[in-house]
Amino acid sequence: MGSQVHEFDVEMTCEGCSNAVERVLGKKTGIDNIKIDLPNKKVFVTSSLPKEEILETLKKTGKNVSYIGTQG
Repeated sequence: MGSQVHEFDVEMTCEGCSNAVERVLGKKTGIDNIKIDLPNKKVFVTSSLPKEEILETLKKTGKNVSYIGTQG
């Protein structure tokens, strides 16, 4: 399966929160791209990994995270 863009809702209130998201996802192998929309509390992850695996990684930030869907 090729890479897909997965959209997540992440409870981020500041740049420190978004930095934490970037940090945990940056350590994960298999993530091609990360786009963070802080004002709307959205994280877009381009990856061929299953959404459940990305979701579990995002939960390591300690933030409330929910999966919205796949784009494209």
